[in-house]
Amino acid sequence: MQFQSDDLLLVTGATGLVGSHVAERARELGLRTRALVRESSDKQLLTEWGVDLAYGDLSESESHARALDGVTILVHCAAKVGDWGPTEDYRRINVEGTDSLLRAAEANGCLRRVLHISSLGVYPARDHHGTDESVPLSTRGIDGYTLTKAESELLVREHIRDRKLPCTILRPGFIYGPRDRTVLPRILDRLRSGEFKFLGTGNTLLNNTYVENLVDAVFLALEKDSSIGEVFNITDGSLVTKRQFIGTIAELAGLPIPTKNVPLFIAKPLARVWESLWKFLDMEEAPLLSSARIKFLGLNLDFSIEKARRELGYNPRFNFERGIQQAVGWCREAGLLTS
Repeated sequence: MQFQSDDLLLVTGATGLVGSHVAERARELGLRTRALVRESSDKQLLTEWGVDLAYGDLSESESHARALDGVTILVHCAAKVGDWGPTEDYRRINVEGTDSLLRAAEANGCLRRVLHISSLGVYPARDHHGTDESVPLSTRGIDGYTLTKAESELLVREHIRDRKLPCTILRPGFIYGPRDRTVLPRILDRLRSGEFKFLGTGNTLLNNTYVENLVDAVFLALEKDSSIGEVFNITDGSLVTKRQFIGTIAELAGLPIPTKNVPLFIAKPLARVWESLWKFLDMEEAPLLSSARIKFLGLNLDFSIEKARRELGYNPRFNFERGIQQAVGWCREAGLLTS
């Protein structure tokens, strides 16, 4: 598909990490862009870029038809993220909201392409060594986020199969980069406190995905009609260990590099106990140890991107060293490195 002067792109999640970079790239390409945003969100960058704002969110189905009026391209980045909280809260946004959005998109009469951002979290929560897209996704998510991301991807596939939705699905890994106001700042807080500990040896691989590499994949997929109906894993290609990841962040931030670790044979049962207790007590914040954190810091998360290389021409431009410098540099400029 070639972009045309009358194309109109709608980006969901445009005030977040991925969506904001998609909107910024669209601006660079001269593509007319609209964003579905909450009135309470920080819209300064979008306004500066000349992005048209449609007010609403995934939980407000009545806002979807208005946002999609005249839209020819939809990039769906929005999701409720996190590793704790009632599954129904995630399902209401990630599944029901996505279904409403897609039904409105299918009814708008001029939609040409859709790109859905899924997650490598839809695969089973185990060690992965070159896992590719032929491995079935898991509907036994370890938390509300991973479970409902799998459910939402299955829903998108139903729309592709039954409603001929012209959609491509991308599964990125751990996304990092400038404008990350969640995971990287939390890591910096833990490093600053001196309480950070690796789970296991710290030598397992992370499925690191720099945000600009992911955005490259988004626009490559939109341009290739052959990608419709397909699913692609997306990472930086060259992965780093958890020790390299955390150690580099600490070094760039001028913080002590952590050396302590908790063996997995201790961490795993302790996480199960803490999760059960926290749920019983109806705690709003996640426990220090959880299944999601063991997955992030303890499991080997190596996924093949050969299909994306072969079929999309995806070739990650940013390696980890360059990407993490950009990410930590942005945190410094945003004042997130101060205590």
